[in-house]
Amino acid sequence: MTQHTPTIEALGLQKRYGETLAVKGVDLAVYPGEIVGFLGPNGAGKTTTIKMLIGLLKPSAGTARIGGHDLQREPLAAKALLGYVPDQPYLPEKLTAREYIQLIAGLYQLDPSAARQRGEELLRLFGLEDRGDELLGGYSHGMRQKAALTGALLHHPKAFFLDEPTVGLDPRSARLIKDILREVAGRGTSVFMSTHILEIAERMCDRVFIINQGAIVASGTLDELRAGGDASLEDIFLSLTGGAEEAEVAEALV
Repeated sequence: MTQHTPTIEALGLQKRYGETLAVKGVDLAVYPGEIVGFLGPNGAGKTTTIKMLIGLLKPSAGTARIGGHDLQREPLAAKALLGYVPDQPYLPEKLTAREYIQLIAGLYQLDPSAARQRGEELLRLFGLEDRGDELLGGYSHGMRQKAALTGALLHHPKAFFLDEPTVGLDPRSARLIKDILREVAGRGTSVFMSTHILEIAERMCDRVFIINQGAIVASGTLDELRAGGDASLEDIFLSLTGGAEEAEVAEALV
């Protein structure tokens, strides 16, 4: 895979539920080493799009590729290259963190010794080394999030998907995750991150895609989206998703 080949690619991606077209022909490409923000109001189609991009949902039309592998035609090759952390990680509560690492290593057919070493590095990085033999069911939300990140990063994914990665985390943990994502991208991984926190997208992301009512309504760097102006990402987001009018009404009521 060359630098000019997208790690994550969607071509005409659609998802239909009955008569409702929830995702309307999404096209996007994310390249090695990029951190891309995926923004949109509630119900815009963010999570549905991510689930199609990682192979959890079958598209009604269009194609999703990871590392050039079609997720429908080559699911194992595509999924071997990706990691995914949902906004609410569901972890096996009766396993310890170290047992969970062993489980993930087995699923990805990793060398047990190398996976153990990598797992210990990640536990140490996330401050879980001393809690690694405790059951995941007893972990706090923040600890569960870190354990999920450990599992998702164990196999050095080329495409890393996160859905609201900093929700419910204290500022120190949120900062740690942001630093780790930048380091992961620095090693050539493509990071695709859905977030409601526009400040995080503004500070961290190389580019953003804004989705509204199932369609991409804007994409590019912050400078490109500003088009020579000095608007904040929040202003741009609200103007594109219809939130500007709501904000004006709320301000008038104060």
